[in-house]
Amino acid sequence: MRISRNSLVVLLSMLQARRYCSAFVALSSNQNNKMNIQRVITMSSKTANILLAASAATTQQQDNTTSSSFWNARQDCWRPDVRDVEKISFGMPAKKKRTGSRGIPHRLNEDERRSFDQARRKGFLEVAGSAWRKERSDAPLLNTYRSLSDARGKPMIVLHKLSPSSSGEHVDRLVVDLSPLRLPDEFEKVEMELNERILSEFDVESSTNTDDKEEKEDTKTTILEIDGSDESEEDDGYENRPIYQLSAYEVSWEVSRSVGKAAGKYLGTLFETVEEKATKTKKPKGVKPGKSRRHGGFGIG
Repeated sequence: MRISRNSLVVLLSMLQARRYCSAFVALSSNQNNKMNIQRVITMSSKTANILLAASAATTQQQDNTTSSSFWNARQDCWRPDVRDVEKISFGMPAKKKRTGSRGIPHRLNEDERRSFDQARRKGFLEVAGSAWRKERSDAPLLNTYRSLSDARGKPMIVLHKLSPSSSGEHVDRLVVDLSPLRLPDEFEKVEMELNERILSEFDVESSTNTDDKEEKEDTKTTILEIDGSDESEEDDGYENRPIYQLSAYEVSWEVSRSVGKAAGKYLGTLFETVEEKATKTKKPKGVKPGKSRRHGGFGIG
């Protein structure tokens, strides 16, 4: 059992004080003083035992975290703020530059807002099909949730609920996007570990094929050209570029509806994407639809 340095110092001080108090009790002739000092010694012993137990529990928790963790998120890089992501989802301007883009819609409608709030509480997003919105010629819900995942430094977990097949069975698609971690050199290692865990827990194999693997190799250095960006492939986009300018690195499985939800919940716990204290996002006062970028036109949402 390992004990932290601070706990050890406090423990030694208490043991030394106990030794001095015991000697003082032996020399004291007053019975009341003996009883008071003996109480102090007993309290010190209990405090020392509590410190030892707490230190042991903390050490065990740290050991478990170290041995079970197989993924990391890059810290020394550009990331948006969670509050800014919420603001652009309402069409409001963000404080941090490059959080949104004129060519990438993020503004959510009422149904998308409900799914977004539920995803924060459950740890994974559920969408119908590809979540494509014809009016925006894109998927604002996926864009916003991916930005939120990037802000939190967590993978994006999405369950695409597809239409039933000809046999009437639901074959949905569960996808984990590792790009918000911003550590491309570790993507393959995390992918292998994910595949092993999902196979072990749910007996489902990854649906990634050879073509997908070749495409993933290209995504490690690919920066999407948006807003006239002319960055070269050698530029470390994962360090200084917003997430909507980086290609996704997806790991996917074809699952039934029930298995997909169970696996999504499992992955949410595994990657710590569940926000237990997340509340329903409220529409800010004064937000109205409009053509200008400031009021939530095409440039923001």
